[in-house]
Formats: sequence, structure tokens, C-alpha cells
Amino acid sequence: MTKIWQYAPFDETRIRRLSRELRVSNLLAQVLLARGFDDAEPANAFLNAKLSDLHEPNTLSHVPEAAERIIAAIKAGRRITIYGDYDVDGVTSTSLLWQLITLAGGKVDYYIPHRLEEGYGLNAEAIRQLAEEDPQRLIVTVDCGICSVEEAALAKSLGVELIITDHHEMGEQLPDAAVLVHPRLPGAEAPFTDLCGVGVAFKLAWGISQRLGDGKKAPAPLRDYLVQAVGLAAIGTIADVVPLLGENRVIVRYGLNALGSKSSLGLKALMTISGLKPNQELQSDDIGFAIAPRINAAGRLGQARLAVELLTTNNTERTDALAAYLDQLNQSRRTVERKIFKHCKEMIEERPEWLESQALVLAHSDWHAGVIGIVANRVAEQYSKPVILISLSRQDRIGQGSGRSFAGLNLIEGLTECAGHLETFGGHQAAVGLKITAERIEEFRGQFCKAIGQQQERGIEEYVHKVDAEVRLADLSKQAVLELDRLGPFGKENERPTFVATRVHLSEPPRTMGEGDRHLSLTLKQFGSTLRAVAFGKGEWAEPLAQLTGTISIRFAPSINRFRGYETVQLQLMDWQPDNPMASTDNESENVVQQNSQR
Repeated sequence: MTKIWQYAPFDETRIRRLSRELRVSNLLAQVLLARGFDDAEPANAFLNAKLSDLHEPNTLSHVPEAAERIIAAIKAGRRITIYGDYDVDGVTSTSLLWQLITLAGGKVDYYIPHRLEEGYGLNAEAIRQLAEEDPQRLIVTVDCGICSVEEAALAKSLGVELIITDHHEMGEQLPDAAVLVHPRLPGAEAPFTDLCGVGVAFKLAWGISQRLGDGKKAPAPLRDYLVQAVGLAAIGTIADVVPLLGENRVIVRYGLNALGSKSSLGLKALMTISGLKPNQELQSDDIGFAIAPRINAAGRLGQARLAVELLTTNNTERTDALAAYLDQLNQSRRTVERKIFKHCKEMIEERPEWLESQALVLAHSDWHAGVIGIVANRVAEQYSKPVILISLSRQDRIGQGSGRSFAGLNLIEGLTECAGHLETFGGHQAAVGLKITAERIEEFRGQFCKAIGQQQERGIEEYVHKVDAEVRLADLSKQAVLELDRLGPFGKENERPTFVATRVHLSEPPRTMGEGDRHLSLTLKQFGSTLRAVAFGKGEWAEPLAQLTGTISIRFAPSINRFRGYETVQLQLMDWQPDNPMASTDNESENVVQQNSQR
């Protein structure tokens, strides 16, 4: 795949103007311009986003009706069941709404389907079971249900009141539930449409709280809880990889602060066992790489209910035990993941012709269905193409698959082209799930690879790697990088500023690190300035980099590495390429870089 580094336009006059009006460095001003902030007013609003920037819950379609029905059930003493999902978004959604209804005096429980035995979303057997236990109960889904047409019809036939809250892609037909709460319902005009499941649950909890108060302001206990619940909402929002812009960015920005100061007992225990210190200033990466994987491991290995219990219990002994168990599950998940990833590479080595295809489709009966999604992501990164991994059942030869995209290619569009080969499928552009019989896999592989190839022929914008600016390593002082952090929290569609530096030397041989030598550590030098860099998941770069005799150009994101009380600038190396030996001299190159860097 051809790599294209696309530089943002450089306009010194506009940079200096924005820098002066905002009273920020030229470097930060240049990044803001690169990201579409031409005027000081919207740029200032972005840099100084406030919790009050969140839209009122009534602006989300049908929140008022859903809130009224839930309050009516609370006052009538009816049982309310939160029907969640087993991933981080679903677990945090379930925990958030359960705690709010409990504080409001409701009689509430929760149901999380088993990932392997029941699969994603509402299922008919669960609805029958819940209806048989208590036909008067109210079922409220979180992070699932918008495609559950048949299951909603079953609930209605059984006389069970059903409220569906979700954020996933909808089908042509909507389920016939009492209320649908979704940020993108047809005909609705929500001011922000990219909320994840826990974002929707938070808006519903907020709406319930308002109505239990004076209609605008929640009672003090519920108001205090909502401030704490922003932390749960932040965890699910980061883990679900929704765009960290608009309301999502506000939720994460203030949620990270809430996690540091207002965490529940369970979250405190989980942070401690994850290596995060009390009152530590949390970053999105702390959630993405420490907290979320441990919650996710519970769901992937069939123990999601324990994750909900951890996030909701007030028993200190229980929280410590549950946090330790989730940590153990995460270690088990990583072991299983490494074995499957190694097996995938061995399969591809045995069938090198597969690499000539536009995508990879691999299947085996020894793979754990709860882990293949994570492995699919690693394989996609390793081979730079979309990947579908399928875990085959030894009993009925039905395969459960998970797919991850690469370079913006649309997986759900690709699966739609192959629907005739599949039992079921769903998901979105970047991640999908499917079921397929073993005998259809070969035909599916051929048609899916062809569909992905047709997308490539049309041209996909995401093949381009956008660069905010070209800089010198000397420009990346601790103060400069800390100022760039004002653009955060960082995540999808609001990534850390990405820069390019040219004529860079390796001042010492690269070193691999981490389990299986998966990661890479480097020391880079340019014009007398030296910085440490890491390349996560790129241990294979060590050999070609060690063999280089000239300089390289690097694409990277700078950040502050905090270790044992010290703060230093560290680069995350994202890409590199050898400098053209016929290019300008070092002095000429330095002049060019100076023109494009803003100190």
C-alpha cells in the first residue's frame, strides 16, 4: 500500500493572527488551523469546552417519553430490568442507569447476555424468561436493540413494556417498542448524533433526574451522582471508539477529571490494580490501555455481570476481589490472544497467496470466539488490510466471526455484498460480527475480497496520513507539548497532533521491548536535539532500521511521558521512510524545516 503524507497548508500570516488572538504558541495555532479552526471564537470554544456545552437531554429524541415511563414504573413499584451488552460500552451503560434508578428508589436489576451462548443484543429466550418471571416488569435496553425487530414483537405479544436505547446502525425496519431512544432516528434532529450507548444512557439518566426534581434541576443526591456518572460515560465513550468531538469530547474531558476525584469503590480498585495512582491526572490512553481492557475481558470471557457488579457494589472486600479477578481474566485474554495471533501468522505463511488478496479471511476451530475481534485488529495492522477471523464450532460447524477494517475501508458495505453466504451479520464500517457455516467460507472469502477490492478501486480518502505540520525535534519542548494537550482528550477524529521531522538520525540501535518483542524503542537525533521514541506493535521495524546508513523522515505524535515523578517528551513513532540520498544538504533541509515549524 502506498503511503501518502498529506501536509496541512502553511499560512504564516493566518498562524500569527490566530496565535495573537488566542494568546497561544504559533505551533498550537498552526495545528488549530490544520484542523479547520480559522477563527478565534470557535477555536477558543474548542480549547475551553465546558460541561455546560452538553445539550439538554430533551434534545435527544424521545428521552422525555422514556423518562416518564421509567419514573411511572419507579412510583408503581414495578421491577425495571436494564438489558445491556457485554462490551465496555454496554457494561458502563448498564451500571450507570442501574445506579441512577436505584438512587431514585426504583426496584431494578440487570441482564447481560452471555457473549458465546446468547450473542449480542436482545434474544427471544431471554425475553420469554424475563416475562415469565415478572410479566409486569419494564425492560430498558442500553447499547443494543435497535435492530431487534422480532424480539421487540415478541415482547409486545407477551405484554412486556420495552424501551430501547441504542446508538448502532439501524435496519430498514425499526422495532415496535414502547419508546425508541437513538441519536439518529429518522425524522429526529438531535444536535449531536455520535453518542455511544453510555452517552445515550447518561442523557436518559439526566432526563429522569430532572423530572424527579423541578423539571430542570435534579435533586441533590441525583445531581451529585450525575457528576460521578460522567466518569462512567467517559470510559464507555473512549472504549467504543466514537469520534471524540462535540459532546463526546466534553464527556471524556470532564469524565476523566471525575474518575480522578469521584470514582466509585469498584473503579478505585480497578484503577489501583491497573497501575494507576490515586488522584493521578488521567489521559484517554489510561482508559484505553488499562481500564477498558479489564472490563472488556470479563465480557469476552463470559463474565460481564461481574464487571457490572464491580462498578456498582459498595462492598470494599468484594470490589478488591472482583478487580483482582478481572485483572486475572485480562491476563488470560492476552495469553489466548497471543496464541491466536501466532497461529494466524503461521496460517498466512503456509498460504502466502492470501496476501495477494485485498483482505484476509481466516478460520479455525481452536480459536476463542470472544477474543478474535482483538486479534483481527492486530492482524489488520500487521498486514495492512481488512481482516475477518472466524471461530468454528466443532459441534455444528457454525462459525462466529469478527472483522476489523484498515485504512477506512467499509466492512459493513463489504459484508452486505456477501450477505447470501452469511447466516447473520452486523456492525459498522470499522468493526463487524457475523455467523457463517463452514462450507460457505471459501466462497465468502472470494466475494468479500472482491468487494473490498472494488472499494479500493474507487479510492478511499483514509489511505492518506494527514500531517499537522513539519517541525524540528528542538521545537518539541515540554512546554510546547503540554500546550498541545489542550487539544485533548485525544481519540478518534481528534488524534494527537501529528508531525513530520526530516533528516533524523538513530543515535543508537533500536531495541525491541514488551511481550514477544512486540514494541520498539528508539533514540532519535536531529540537529543536536535528541528525543526518545516508541513504536507500539512495530517490533518488526527493528531490523530494517538497524540496517540504515542514512537519515530518515519520521511521522510521529509527541506526548508527555510521566514516570516516577518525572515528565519528559516522548514521541510515538507512527511511520518512517528513508530520506532521499539526492535530497538537499543538512543545512538546506534545516532551513526548510525552520520555515515550516512554529516555535
